[in-house]
Amino acid sequence: MNEFGLKAENASLKDLGLQHVAAAYWNLTPAELVEETIIRGEGVLTDTGALAIDTGEFTGRSPKDRFVVCDAKTENTVWWGDVNIKFSPENFDKLYNRVAAYLAGKDVYVRDSYACADPAYRTNIRVVTEFPWSNIFANNLFLRPTEEEVLNFTPEWNIVCAPGFLADPAIDGTRQHNFAILNFTKKIILIGGTGYTGEIKKGIFSVLNYVLPHEKGVLSMHCSANIGAKGDTAIFFGLSGTGKTTLSADPERQLIGDDEHGWAEKSVFNFEGGCYAKCIDLTAEKEPQIFNAIKSGALVENIEFFEGTRTVDYANTSKTENTRVAYPINHIDNAAIPSVGAAPKKHFLLNS
Repeated sequence: MNEFGLKAENASLKDLGLQHVAAAYWNLTPAELVEETIIRGEGVLTDTGALAIDTGEFTGRSPKDRFVVCDAKTENTVWWGDVNIKFSPENFDKLYNRVAAYLAGKDVYVRDSYACADPAYRTNIRVVTEFPWSNIFANNLFLRPTEEEVLNFTPEWNIVCAPGFLADPAIDGTRQHNFAILNFTKKIILIGGTGYTGEIKKGIFSVLNYVLPHEKGVLSMHCSANIGAKGDTAIFFGLSGTGKTTLSADPERQLIGDDEHGWAEKSVFNFEGGCYAKCIDLTAEKEPQIFNAIKSGALVENIEFFEGTRTVDYANTSKTENTRVAYPINHIDNAAIPSVGAAPKKHFLLNS
């Protein structure tokens, strides 16, 4: 195995059983990953410098194909049902080994990152992806360690993402060929059969939904949050598409984050290091902060261009209504760095 890029001296894919990949590219810059994507014919640049890719068959998450390994740790601590579907440890191990065999001889892209902007709750994450553009997503959506931190990095959780691997339900115990499986004992998230990048961030959100309330006394929230000039924190609750991202991107207030947060005794903190915003009908007039964030380093998914141009037609939903852009939070001019605010005094519940 050839290895390239910045990594800790003791960092290895051997512990993940992935030592037989052709080459492992560690912590490439967004520009390097963009170049890899274009060379591989998997994406093109828009006229604003963002990278445009298609996620393939799946343009959204597949909740019925998301599983949790049921073992001694989770059997009595997870609310099992249609949301948390049981998966056996034996089937997980067999499927993981099949994914590892699939990745043998292929190039992979490794990203060291973390979740939770409050240092008291920081969770280190290593993401191994089959495609370079999936790695751009991980770079944009998770928090980015410094070079010194990378050189001393030890992951707590690992994500292995292989969109090209198609499961066989008769062999693997899945419902169909795609899957996203959480293993809380081995601290691994295994994703296959789907290129939709949202599965990567949703996997870690699900982990934190379990770990933070259950083990650390922190409320995990699906919300956006921002801070006023006087340090007042506001949080915005609502289902996807109700306006959380739009309202939190207020030019008069600093953005903490647009989607996933923790509420600790003395703080509200972003789980993420970026935003994953819907693009449908996006305009500079309606949502200038988001529109202007779609520049070099950003990743736009499943969009169409105006004919004969590289200008994105945000009104075009021929592929999906769930067109998305992933960008690092520093693409927003007035983002709060670090993404932490005081305990909130204002709460908004949004309806569609």
